[in-house]
Amino acid sequence: MDLQARYRVPALTGLLTVVSLALVFGAVLGAIPRSALPAAPASVLGAIPHANAVVSALAIGTIVGGVRAIRRGNVSRHRKLMLSSFGLFALFLVLYLYRITLEGPTDFTGPSVVETYFYLPFLAVHILLAIIAIPAVYYVLLLAYTYPVSELPSTNHPRAGKLAAGLWLISFSMGIAVYAMLYLIW
Repeated sequence: MDLQARYRVPALTGLLTVVSLALVFGAVLGAIPRSALPAAPASVLGAIPHANAVVSALAIGTIVGGVRAIRRGNVSRHRKLMLSSFGLFALFLVLYLYRITLEGPTDFTGPSVVETYFYLPFLAVHILLAIIAIPAVYYVLLLAYTYPVSELPSTNHPRAGKLAAGLWLISFSMGIAVYAMLYLIW
């Protein structure tokens, strides 16, 4: 356990959150120059949204499995599944940032009435939940990293973990629905 980090969990959570959100908003708003990244063939860029949908579905499975494991008292399995969830999230984020930096956000091609009254509000809620989930996930992971397992029940880890897992599940699920609207339905 890293005692220095233990006393800096809120500050580290804030730092990681700011860096993550700066990268996402920088990519979405075009602040990251395309020349900063190596080019990829169109087929690779085109495959990223589909790969990210699979990664999201896998993350949903590992999060649900992690929640079930801890409810059954299997701390080791819980830890492995939640670290796998974070790894999947990191993979998703790298792929998403790469594609968005090179190509920009995908336009909605469905009916404008659907875009205005369903897609955009749905997307806004998805984005808001993802933004809220990021610090919750970092906070829970940092607590798990800086405290021995025996002490975690006396920290905010159990409560914050429920919130983080719930937000993560909803955000990943909504992300798959956004994917379906952009690539499967319209």
